[in-house]
Amino acid sequence: MYKVRRLRKRRVKTLAIYSLSVYEFILLALAVFRLTHLLVFDEITEFIRKPFQELKEERDENGETFQYFTGRGKGIQRFIGDVLSCYWCTGIWAAIFLYVGFIYFPMVFVVIVYIFALAGVAAFIETAIKRLNH
Repeated sequence: MYKVRRLRKRRVKTLAIYSLSVYEFILLALAVFRLTHLLVFDEITEFIRKPFQELKEERDENGETFQYFTGRGKGIQRFIGDVLSCYWCTGIWAAIFLYVGFIYFPMVFVVIVYIFALAGVAAFIETAIKRLNH
């Protein structure tokens, strides 16, 4: 069982720096990967993305049609839509959310991080099995 431990903290000119173990870093990395993929790509969270995104269709120089999602509306609605259309952008926000939660609310976020990290490992295993079978 994982024990919630006190994070090592040192002061550097009024900036608190928290040291993560390699194990915690890997757990957070896997959790960020899975949460990001869930928000940006998975069908189950389409209801979250739908109010903020619209599907656009364009033709490239070869005449081929391609589709992509972009932010809908104006202001914060468009901002959220643009963030959810970008894997890298969503990943940064997911990392901030999980890291800050892990540092300040470890009793809750350890469980959340473990669930997403395990799901991330499962996604890697599933991808590897699919590639081996094809």
